[in-house]
Amino acid sequence: MDNSGNPQDVTVPPVEGVAGGGTAYGWNDGHGLHNLNGTIDPTEIPTPDLVHVWCMPSTANLGPQDMPRNLEPINLLAARNERESVQIAIRPKVSWGGSGLAGAVQVQCTDLCSTSGDRLVVGQSLLLRRVVPILGVPDALVPLDLPVSQINLFPGETTALWISIDVPSAQAPGQYEGEILITAIKDDAESVQSLNKVEKHQLYRELKDCLDIVDPIEGKPLDEVVERVKSATASLRRILLSPSFSELFSDNGPADIMDEDAISTLSLRVKLNLTVWEFVLPETPSLPAVFGISDTVIEDRFGLQHGTPEWYEALDQHFKWLLQYRISPYFCRWADGMRVLTYTCPWPVDHPKSDEYFSDPRLAAYAVPYTQVVSGNDAAKDYLQRQVEILRTKTHWRKAYFYLWDEPLNLEQYDSVRNMASEIHAYAPDARILTTYYCGPNDAPLAPTPFEAFVKVPNFLRPHNQIYCTSEWVLGNREDLVKDIISELQPKNGEEWWTYVCMGPSDPHPNWHLGMRGTQHRAVMWRVWKEGGTGFLYWGANCYEKATTASAEIRFRHGLPPGDGVLYYPGEVFSTSHQPVASLRLERLLSGLQDIEYLRLYASRYGRDEGLALLERTGVYFGPERYTFEHMPIDAMRGQIFNACRS
Repeated sequence: MDNSGNPQDVTVPPVEGVAGGGTAYGWNDGHGLHNLNGTIDPTEIPTPDLVHVWCMPSTANLGPQDMPRNLEPINLLAARNERESVQIAIRPKVSWGGSGLAGAVQVQCTDLCSTSGDRLVVGQSLLLRRVVPILGVPDALVPLDLPVSQINLFPGETTALWISIDVPSAQAPGQYEGEILITAIKDDAESVQSLNKVEKHQLYRELKDCLDIVDPIEGKPLDEVVERVKSATASLRRILLSPSFSELFSDNGPADIMDEDAISTLSLRVKLNLTVWEFVLPETPSLPAVFGISDTVIEDRFGLQHGTPEWYEALDQHFKWLLQYRISPYFCRWADGMRVLTYTCPWPVDHPKSDEYFSDPRLAAYAVPYTQVVSGNDAAKDYLQRQVEILRTKTHWRKAYFYLWDEPLNLEQYDSVRNMASEIHAYAPDARILTTYYCGPNDAPLAPTPFEAFVKVPNFLRPHNQIYCTSEWVLGNREDLVKDIISELQPKNGEEWWTYVCMGPSDPHPNWHLGMRGTQHRAVMWRVWKEGGTGFLYWGANCYEKATTASAEIRFRHGLPPGDGVLYYPGEVFSTSHQPVASLRLERLLSGLQDIEYLRLYASRYGRDEGLALLERTGVYFGPERYTFEHMPIDAMRGQIFNACRS
């Protein structure tokens, strides 16, 4: 058997219409349900008799009252360097627990394995999170232990789990298979203790098998050896030799595993099939998506003083965490009149961290501060000149932009933008200035109507502005305005057109408000691609109400639609973890950015017009008021791109 992982030898199944996680649209009719009377012992009854389990795509909003559907295997398609996600729903049929619980289940994930021996390892490439409601709407994704977690179920309530698979760039293409085992368990202390030993032994056995696979490396290509050794051997040995497994080594061999065998026969098994294809999503996103992080929110909630070592450490954590979402983060704070200080790197440009940040290939664009982020001895003008002179010598300078003012409204504010831009251009004529706007100056009309004035802003700001970032709210559903705006630009002079969403647009247009449909969240990026924008800006990813303790309840800002400006949460709100907790909306944003890479690949082969035709032909997106409410067209589009573009 050829274990080289050569893409030419890979056999992949048809994927057109793959349902992104068993989108079975038939209701479970309850046939075959056993009559369970009296005390229920889950160690003697098959788990399928105790719980409903079904799978749903990542665009589904699964709430506590969602009713069961038929269980189907999960079939996913992913490129390399892509994350693909799916949901599993669990709802108790009966109660077997105490203390107000319906019962508890153990959820165990296995590695995804290919026939050639390649693996996507649980805990590295496969992540499991629980969907937690915010204001009654499923949104927060709280990490669970891997490879085994225990989930408490409540009577009459559906619990949703979010499974994400990250495919490394060097992963061998092919068909990968794995399982998710769901087992009803007792919730008493004696049973839990017994189960812990079973879990440990099962984990030990599986990890040892995995180690045996990666250790025989003779004759394999060097890059494969390096990848396997780096991703598996060191971590697996560390786990196997950890104190957690010390009780399994004895003169009499490993512990008795009859209990484990009994449990596995009672488990409900969800099959997970993943097709990994040759396409590698570019490490640097094709579309710069710049997202703001409020540094003052971080300072208040975590009790940090501006400019201290702990402050730098906290900002560094948030920056690096958001990079995994194909986002180019910038930190921000607002001054009077919507003047905004934006900066991607908190360290000065002559600090080694600056090059580390700006040279990171995952960063598509970075904000250069107009004034000092942390007070020093330099005068503001000297500071600006010095940092620009240093940055212009770097190859990453092409990523740089200045974001000076958020939504100027009158002549005075527009003139402020011009003056600051003139100062920057005196030191760096090739600097890019970005301005967000939804109107021209209200005290100096540029045209007879507001819409016409909106279109004329580029001519009004030229030559002081290079990135014209307009509100999707103003555009509404008028695609003729898009053409008018683009016709006003001068690409040969480096002018670009970006867009943004914030408070608006509202339903039914695409946005990231809490409670919108999953496809509505994902459609934000479909709209960007169809309209031809070359970048995207979002004002805030952590802009919830002020709090002075890390674990304080999250409150959305008064006057804003719920979820607006908040795409992730502090981990301390949900557990002792200090890692940020992603929202469903952030994951769907990532999926939309990945869709853009698929569409760009297709357009590079067949032309942009064909890419637009595919978007409509599959029923994915026609316009801001006409896009799919269901997931299946998304899989159809991705499947057609896979079939048309695989090598």
